[in-house]
Amino acid sequence: MQNPPPVQMSSQPPVQTAKSSTGLDENIAALLSYIAGWITGLVFFLIEKDSRLVRFHAMQSLILSGGGFVVLFVLWIVVFILSLILGQISGILGFLVSMVFGLVATVIGIAILVGAIIALIKAYQGQYFKLPIVGNLAEKYSAK
Repeated sequence: MQNPPPVQMSSQPPVQTAKSSTGLDENIAALLSYIAGWITGLVFFLIEKDSRLVRFHAMQSLILSGGGFVVLFVLWIVVFILSLILGQISGILGFLVSMVFGLVATVIGIAILVGAIIALIKAYQGQYFKLPIVGNLAEKYSAK
């Protein structure tokens, strides 16, 4: 019979997580605010009263996903109108504008997804991670 491997002891003390007013650990509540985009961001922002970490990440989620939706929607309207106008001039121009929009929208969508995943991981680690542009707005609006 073999001996079990020795237990590795960490040199760092275990991390103590604070509770939020939702009853969840702060890092879990902050992580959950990114799960369903602006919906969970809004829910956690409205119900959280004590934790700055949860309120910050909830507001950042709300601005990131809500703002991304608004930007993509406005861009879609502009491209739709341009495609109609250019489609009357030449069918291929309308098609090309639509294709370029598809690529731009895909890049924006991937950027939002990657930003949300990075922020979600940082929220679970209990860190205040500010995304460019969005993070400063979230910090400003989440302060009590």
